[in-house]
Amino acid sequence: MHIISVNIINQSSNELPAYATEGAAGMDIRANLQQTVTLKPLERMLVPTGLFIELPEGFEAQLRPRSGLALKQGITCLNSPGTIDSDYRGEINIILINLSNETQLVHHGERIAQMVIGRVEKASLVLVRELNTTQRGKGGFGHTGKK
Repeated sequence: MHIISVNIINQSSNELPAYATEGAAGMDIRANLQQTVTLKPLERMLVPTGLFIELPEGFEAQLRPRSGLALKQGITCLNSPGTIDSDYRGEINIILINLSNETQLVHHGERIAQMVIGRVEKASLVLVRELNTTQRGKGGFGHTGKK
C-alpha cells in the first residue's frame, strides 16, 4: 500500500477525517453545523464540513455515502461519488438527501460521508470511424441476461 501526504485545513471543531479500521478504504467525514438541521423526506441539503484539502497532482478525492446512514436513516449523498479535483481549494461540502418517508436530523459532528483518495489517469481521445467488435456489442442495461 502506498501512502500519500495530503495537506488539510480543519476549520471545524471536529477531529480530522480518519480511517475507522485498518482495512477501510474511506475516511469518515463529519458535518460542521452551527445547529442540528432537519432534512424532510426527499429534501436535499448542502452540508459544510469545515475541511479544505490540497491533493497532489494526479490524485482525486471521491465523496461517497456511508452505508449505515443510508440503511438506518435513508440519508445518502447526491452526485455520488462526488469528485474533488487536485486543483480545488474550496471547502468540502456534502450534498445529502433524505430518501426515507420520515424527517431526519443531521447533527454537528455526525459522520455523513466517506472520502476515498485515488489516482487519476488522463485519457487522450482518438477520433475513429468504427470501434472493434465484442461479444456484447451494442447491448445495454440487462443485455447479458445474467442473474
